[in-house]
Amino acid sequence: MSHLTKVDHVTYACAQGTIEKWAWFHIEVEGGTLVTRIDDVRPDDPDSSMKLWCIDYGGFGIALVEGIDRRRKSQVTKFVERHGDHACQHVAFACRDLEAFRRRLVEMGGHPRGTTLVRHDGFGLVKQMFAKGYEEGDAAEATFPEYVQRPQPGDDPEKVRITFSEEAGRGFYDQIEDAIAAGDHEPLVDFARMPPDWRPPRPAAPGAAVERWRVT
Repeated sequence: MSHLTKVDHVTYACAQGTIEKWAWFHIEVEGGTLVTRIDDVRPDDPDSSMKLWCIDYGGFGIALVEGIDRRRKSQVTKFVERHGDHACQHVAFACRDLEAFRRRLVEMGGHPRGTTLVRHDGFGLVKQMFAKGYEEGDAAEATFPEYVQRPQPGDDPEKVRITFSEEAGRGFYDQIEDAIAAGDHEPLVDFARMPPDWRPPRPAAPGAAVERWRVT
């Protein structure tokens, strides 16, 4: 059963002083539309912060983040120093049912990064879950997945109101800062849960996954 439906957005970490040029590329060359521009997501934090610009393409989005260093280096600055300018920090995948997928992830040895959040992320109202890094190590330098669920046309208004009505938890910047402070280097998944005799299944025919969901 596929819990994911598509790529929702991709987040790129920009070197300091380059977010404008990458915005130009994504807007003027690729044809995206700037829908959110936040030049300081933590203006009252004396230690660090970041810029967040969101560019919409209709079917998916791109987010650009750039570190703001104050008393300490921003986690985005650290990420760029490790991976380079305009490096992919995380990919967000849309889920059919985020809570069901979260339970599945945990059952299979996966590790979410903090609580599930409900907020406006720059592209619209969203329920989102960030996960720990693919590789063990410093949370500031790790690439990681995000999983989201957005209200869909035709959703029951009462269900949407209950599910998406309140801000909950902290943003991913805060969650990563908490992990850095705690020295949390745990990776996304514990592969000890993978059966030793597991083998890849036979490849399905092209379009089989789409057809499967049409008939279920």
